Amino acid sequence: MGEINVSNILPDEKVKSLVQSWLAEDTPNFDYGGLVVGHKMETAELLIKSPGIVAGVPFFDAVFQQLGCEVKWLCKEGSKFESCTRERIATVTGPCKNILLGERIALNCISRASGVATIARRYLEIVGKTDWKGKIAGTRKTTPGFRLVEKYSLLVAGADTHRYNLSSMVMLKDNHIWSSGSITKAVEATKSVSGFSTKIEVECQSLEEGLEAARAGADVVMFDNFKPENLMSAAKTLKSQFPYVLVEASGGIDEENISSYCVQDVDVISTSKLIQGYPAVDFSLKIIKKSS
Repeated sequence: MGEINVSNILPDEKVKSLVQSWLAEDTPNFDYGGLVVGHKMETAELLIKSPGIVAGVPFFDAVFQQLGCEVKWLCKEGSKFESCTRERIATVTGPCKNILLGERIALNCISRASGVATIARRYLEIVGKTDWKGKIAGTRKTTPGFRLVEKYSLLVAGADTHRYNLSSMVMLKDNHIWSSGSITKAVEATKSVSGFSTKIEVECQSLEEGLEAARAGADVVMFDNFKPENLMSAAKTLKSQFPYVLVEASGGIDEENISSYCVQDVDVISTSKLIQGYPAVDFSLKIIKKSS
């Protein structure tokens, strides 16, 4: 298999719709600054000013495509910049007022997307130093209205997106269990309507709950907020009885302790740090001054 272009997963119309909403939010009526510069053709350079992984390229492109501008990239999406000070990575050419209309929106997007990709890659590099072969996944704790960008950025980094929304996989959490009466009742009720193609995951607080979930027909058992030593024992016991049930570890996992959760019989480690705790990568877009 050749190199996969992960951007092909994005639905063009969805990206276009997002961009239109961002532009409408930022310029609901008059563009006063546009009066100053008008439609004269200019070229701006995109500068990366802090270390990170470049991500969010399709969204950056879509902003300027909507405004009739052309973007030329000097690096590939997913490229890693270790230590950089104002390194040019792309140019944008078009009517000056349109470049400036899209500037802040495009920068906001690429800086946050790159922030997600950067922290996700860092987690993957930490885990890569162990012998563990499972998946590192983000969670659904995304920024409202920005989920497509954040989940896409996980893919750029090489991480797993986990479920995209409530419809893409069933996850029965503590509130579902308490309200329905038991894990078994909740799983059985869900199986009656979710169909054969939809996986069911159950959040469990103990090995006993995990075994009940597996017996009820869960596809994935999440051991939530387990200490590493307890996780190792619980995962081993569950896998010995239900070898085809996936085991996920989640809760309280960060850069400092993730290596200790990379234990045999755990298939997935999920953490919200990938899409909630990321620092933005610093970019700027500057009109190139013409020599007089």
